[in-house]
Amino acid sequence: MAIQLPVIKTQGRWKTSPTANAPAVGDSVVHGSGPTVGADGALIHARKSETTSKLLERTLRVGELARQSGKTVRALHLYEERGLLDPIERSKGGYRLYAQEALVRVRWISKLQDMGFSLNDIQGMLRQWERSGSAPHAMLQVGELLKEKLEETREQIARLQSLEHELRSSLEYLETCPKCSPQQELTACTSCELHEQGKSAPDLVAGFHTH
Repeated sequence: MAIQLPVIKTQGRWKTSPTANAPAVGDSVVHGSGPTVGADGALIHARKSETTSKLLERTLRVGELARQSGKTVRALHLYEERGLLDPIERSKGGYRLYAQEALVRVRWISKLQDMGFSLNDIQGMLRQWERSGSAPHAMLQVGELLKEKLEETREQIARLQSLEHELRSSLEYLETCPKCSPQQELTACTSCELHEQGKSAPDLVAGFHTH
């Protein structure tokens, strides 16, 4: 819209005032038909650039993620193929860039594998989690899964403790064997006089003599 400038009379002549209705100091000025870029807009743009820059500084390349997590690059690529791990973007050189939180996801996958889950199992669990419409329901499912694995782990610990006892007993039994005569035949091991009378060989030793 055109701006009507006031006119003033100077020495009998009428002329327009070039300073009338001039924009105040600090106002944004529109040149041509382009958009107005004021101080606020420039500040917002600068803050966005700073935020993006800080985000990129906190990202990890796939090699760095592999080194910090103790996994191979191939394993991380496999996780990505299964939809278990996602890079947040790629660098200008085409490298995968992961957030720092990716370390938590890799540890999560590793712990589930230690618990006996395959990658297919983990993939199914993650899909089920993502389809859960309710946070309490999702957490309830996680709790039930962990309770089940806790019970299995306790049973496995009990079996391992029993196996440890068997191994220790077998090693204690074999401690007398170096004292035996080199001419002693294997058939005599079933009733070795070097052991206490009536003491039978542990199953891990006795099994060699059975048919």
